[in-house]
Amino acid sequence: MSDDFTVSSRRGALKCLAFGGAGTLFALTGGVLAPIDLAFGAAPHAPAGATPLFVQISDTHIGFAKDANPDVNGTLKQTIALVNAMPERPAFIVHTGDITHLTKPEEFDTAAQLFSGLKVTELHTVPGEHDVTDGTGAAYFERYGKPSNNKGYYSFDHKGVHFIALVNVMNFKAGGLGALGDEQMAWLQNDLKHRPRSQPIVVFAHMPLWTIYEPWGWGTAESALIATLLRPFGSVTVLNGHIHQIVQKVEGNITFHTARSTAYPQPAAGDGPGPGPLKVPADQLPKMLGVTSLTVRHHKASLADTTLV
Repeated sequence: MSDDFTVSSRRGALKCLAFGGAGTLFALTGGVLAPIDLAFGAAPHAPAGATPLFVQISDTHIGFAKDANPDVNGTLKQTIALVNAMPERPAFIVHTGDITHLTKPEEFDTAAQLFSGLKVTELHTVPGEHDVTDGTGAAYFERYGKPSNNKGYYSFDHKGVHFIALVNVMNFKAGGLGALGDEQMAWLQNDLKHRPRSQPIVVFAHMPLWTIYEPWGWGTAESALIATLLRPFGSVTVLNGHIHQIVQKVEGNITFHTARSTAYPQPAAGDGPGPGPLKVPADQLPKMLGVTSLTVRHHKASLADTTLV
């Protein structure tokens, strides 16, 4: 897989994109994905004929209460308010992991209570490593395991788009890279085998499905194999969380996009000793938190983001 970014410098890209917008609605028009800014009051309206499809929320970290953000419940409520204020609501929400901070049942309960405020009834999730700190993910799968028969990975179709949920936080490789494992990789290959090449594909997982910064484990061991399976399709969007900042790469017909957290930012890759909660001035924090969304149009996917302010 190529390491080229859509801007010239890896570190420059990470620093720049970390301060961009952070909320996008994913909508559908004519069969390909395209973005609509969630902040409709300050952004262009949806393209003609676009149907709101879904909104990505990531890394809510319910239970986190340190200086980087002592009120993660409050910033998630702001995100929910943005979604609820949309003139036309999306069909569902995709949460790309780390619903909780320490896998505690009470954290999952609080998250469920907050999510119940969404005026969108369908929620699709994948676990983050913070959701499975018990080693088995029992607390996560008790609440969110039904669609996947407690495997965590599954697929579904909506409005002609094929969605694939993957799990890369249960089988870490040396250095902290995520991994799918042989069983899940075989499942993915079989799932894609008979799909028409013209069908839009959306893949979502917690850790990036491409290598952003290997020294910090920001990637997935099978990323090259995953890209090979996805490359024949005409429109592919790959969504992740984990790194709490926006980084994008376009490789052929595949658009890779990592989302901001609703909880706290992390440093750009290579800045400092390693990843972790990044404390910023209080007035900057909302600009570094948010959600991602998508629309679908005829030939190519594009993404945009909206911050909480």
